[in-house]
Amino acid sequence: MNVRTLTPLDRLLAGCERALEAIAGTPAARRPSPAAGIGEAELDDAERRHAAGLMRINHTGEVCAQALYLGQAALARNAGNREHLLHAAAEETDHLAWCTQRLRQLDSRPSLLNPLWYAGSYAIGALAAVAGDPVSLGFVVETERQVEAHLAEHLERLPVQDERSRAVLTQMQADEIRHAQAAQQRGGIELPFPLPQLMHASSMVMKTVAYRV
Repeated sequence: MNVRTLTPLDRLLAGCERALEAIAGTPAARRPSPAAGIGEAELDDAERRHAAGLMRINHTGEVCAQALYLGQAALARNAGNREHLLHAAAEETDHLAWCTQRLRQLDSRPSLLNPLWYAGSYAIGALAAVAGDPVSLGFVVETERQVEAHLAEHLERLPVQDERSRAVLTQMQADEIRHAQAAQQRGGIELPFPLPQLMHASSMVMKTVAYRV
């Protein structure tokens, strides 16, 4: 059996396809949505807009996660770590698909700035990979910790009756915790000051903007 070796152009085109799918496509989930089988709640206009704003933030976060993981995988020095990052990116595709579906159910849309979020996150992921696999994996650990914290916050802020969104975020939170633990076990290090603080500040900007735009 002949196995084709991908050329740099092949990898570039595949990367562009992944970017377009994350930003403007309809990603296919490998796992069914945790919201499947849960009835739609009665939400007034303000509650629906609020739930949609929170889910738009989470959708944008998953766009960023795709870019981060793929940027890191592109320059990972260890083949095992590269496969780990690509596997995590595949699981994050489930999250992206679930958030896309939930936004449609709420009669809303993704952030208009997703191309910007994707490009910036890919660049950050590539820079983390250049610093070496321990730093790159440490970046995964810190990213997932911060994502898990903001998901916990969103679970508190969702309208009480919005069980569909709650089910999606609960499963996403469990997956993020597992990703952080796996990256730490593979040798991810604690990031030095002020990197975690800068990451938190940039995520706050993203959340504030994505809620509305």
